[in-house]
Amino acid sequence: MPAPALHVRNLRVTSREDRVLLEVPQLSVDAGASVALRGASGAGKSTLLHVLSGLVRPEAGQVIWGGQDIAALSEDARARFRRETLGLVFQDCQLFEELSALGNAALASAFAPAAERARLRRSAAGWLAALGLGEAGPRPVDSFSGGERQRIAVARALAASPPVILADEPTAALDRANADALGADLVALAAEGGRTLIAVTHDAALAARLGRQITLADGRIVEDSDG
Repeated sequence: MPAPALHVRNLRVTSREDRVLLEVPQLSVDAGASVALRGASGAGKSTLLHVLSGLVRPEAGQVIWGGQDIAALSEDARARFRRETLGLVFQDCQLFEELSALGNAALASAFAPAAERARLRRSAAGWLAALGLGEAGPRPVDSFSGGERQRIAVARALAASPPVILADEPTAALDRANADALGADLVALAAEGGRTLIAVTHDAALAARLGRQITLADGRIVEDSDG
């Protein structure tokens, strides 16, 4: 599946106390682009990423991926969109301790039709190898370092060959060497597959690897290096 373009229009998210968390009149991201979402803590970066993924539904506005407004979809339809289109990388990895590295990387196979499961496990194993963990598939995840665990999470995000990767602080918990190595691999693997990559990050080195930098403050875009 080719990467879809993204168009956001009149987006608004508020808290239960009616405080504005996010207000984005317009934002477009070309298919295959790489984008860093930057700003201070509480600026709205993760909220925007969650809205783009369909994990959070906005009070108003459109989030259009390839012509489809996911904000208008039902919860089940948004979940299907995530499975088919997105690879998600979370700051805390969200790995299952009782599973092996391969079991975590191939998690999508547990929810896929039977005919797809073997292919997804092969794909997951291939991504583990591409990320330097080719011999680590059978090992339990509690035996891995933080950098290795995040690589497993990246392999999981890529296993179903999604056209879009959304990453929330993928290098935040890593030391400088591991952060640089993982950031380089993540950007390269996205580019090689023609994938769109949007990453929330405080890491200036990772942001510098991405083609566009968008800065948020108080839920609003205040700077756009490509816009």
